[in-house]
Amino acid sequence: MKRLKPLDAAWLYVESGNTPMHVAGLQILSPPKNAKASFLRDVVERFKADSTFVPPWNLRLADTPLGGLLPAWEIEKNVDLDYHVRHSALPAPGGERELGMLVSRLHSHPLDLKRPLWECHLIEGLEGGRFALYTKMHHALMDGMAGMRMIQRAMSESPRNRTIVPPWSLGGLRQREEAQSGPLAQRIAALVQTAREQAETLPEVGRAMAQVWGRGKDADPELVRPFNAPKSVLNGRVTAPRRFATQHYELSRLRALAKKAKVTLNDIVLAICAGALRRFLDESGELPAEPLTAGLPVSIRPQGDDSVGTAISFILANLATDVADPRERLEKIRVSTVRAKEHLQGLRKTSLNNYTSAFMGPFILSLMTGLGGRGRPMFNVTISNVPGPGKPLYFAGARLEAMYPISLLSHGQALNITCVSYAGTLNFGYTGCRDTLPHMQRLAVYTGEALEELEQAYA
Repeated sequence: MKRLKPLDAAWLYVESGNTPMHVAGLQILSPPKNAKASFLRDVVERFKADSTFVPPWNLRLADTPLGGLLPAWEIEKNVDLDYHVRHSALPAPGGERELGMLVSRLHSHPLDLKRPLWECHLIEGLEGGRFALYTKMHHALMDGMAGMRMIQRAMSESPRNRTIVPPWSLGGLRQREEAQSGPLAQRIAALVQTAREQAETLPEVGRAMAQVWGRGKDADPELVRPFNAPKSVLNGRVTAPRRFATQHYELSRLRALAKKAKVTLNDIVLAICAGALRRFLDESGELPAEPLTAGLPVSIRPQGDDSVGTAISFILANLATDVADPRERLEKIRVSTVRAKEHLQGLRKTSLNNYTSAFMGPFILSLMTGLGGRGRPMFNVTISNVPGPGKPLYFAGARLEAMYPISLLSHGQALNITCVSYAGTLNFGYTGCRDTLPHMQRLAVYTGEALEELEQAYA
C-alpha cells in the first residue's frame, strides 16, 4: 500500500454527491481515411480485451480501518473493464450542443470509490463520422500536467500507426517511491530525514504566509489576499448537475496580442476571461463592485516527474472586473500576476509542498466543515492554463482534432475555466454548476468577444 500525500488525500476528504472531485478530458477525433465501418466497434472491443494495467489505472483505495483518515492506494488485480469502459452514441448527426449535454451528464456523476477511480467513454455519432473520447479520473490520482502526459503517451504523431493501444496499458504514472518499503530501519531513517527536511522549511513558509495573508512586518500590499474576494453568484453552494461549454482560439492570434500589449499569454487568457465574466455578471445584475479574483493552479512537477498524484501550488490574481477599459484591466492583471509569481518563485523547491498545504489548508477546511459557499470566498473562480502537445496527434490512425479539459467544482466555486494548448490552438473548457449558471454557454461566447475588444484596444 502507498499512503496519499496530504493534498492528494484532501480531494478525497471533500468528495460528496454534489462535489465529486474528478477531472476529465474530452478528445474529438476524425477516423482515419478508408476506415472500416466497424472502426469504432473494433476500438471498443480492443479496449475491453486489454487487461494489462499500469498505475494509476489499477489503483483503488485500500479498505483499512483508518482508510478514511489515512487513505492509501493498493493494486486492484481484477479491474472490470465492462464497468470502466462505456460505449455511447449521439443521435446522428450529433453536434457540439448534443455532445456538450451528454458530457455534462457524465461529468455530474461521482466515481465509485470502491473501484479504480476512472471511467472511459467512447462516443460516436458526431457530424462527419467523428467520435469523442471522454475520460475522467479522480483528482487524487492526477493533475492536469500528468493528464497531458498520459494522453501524449497513448497517441502517436504518425497517422500511419494504426495500433490500438488503450491508455491504461501504456504510459502510465509511477507510484512515488516513499519511505514505505524496504527494511524497517531504512524506512524509519527515511521518515526521520523527511521530517527534518520539512521542519527546516517552516520558517520560510511562515514568512511567505505572513506576506500573502497580510500579517506583520512581512505583509506585502501588492499580493491578492485569500478570502478577500467579493461575494458573488459564483460562490454559493453548488448542486450535482453540471454544465460544460467549449471555445478555442489560434495560439498565434493570442501570442500576437500578448506581444503588442507586452504581457504574457496567461495574462491575455485572464483578461479575456475577466472581460467575459464582467459582461456575463453585469447582464444579470450580479457584477460585484469589487474586482473578482482568480485562483491559478501552478504546476510544481519537476521535469521528468511522472508519478501518481497532484503536484500543484496556487497563486491568486486580481481580475479587475471593476474596470471598464480593457487596456487598463489588462495592466492591473499583469501587475497582479507578476507579483504573485515572484512570491511563489521566491520559495525553495523543498518548501513548496508545505507552502501549498498551508496556503490551501483554510480552503480545504472550509469544505470539510461545511462552511464552503456560506461565507466570503477564498477567491471567486479558478482559471488554469495547461500546456499540451504542440504537434497533431493520432490514435489508431484517427486524427485528434481538438481536446478540452473538464474540471471539478466545490462549494463556493461554481465555475472553473481551464484551457489546454494543442497543435497551434488554445482550447477552453468551461465547467459550471447548472443550477447556478444555467446560461453558461454565453460565457464562452463572451470570451471571444472580449478577445476582439482587446485586439481593437491595441490596434
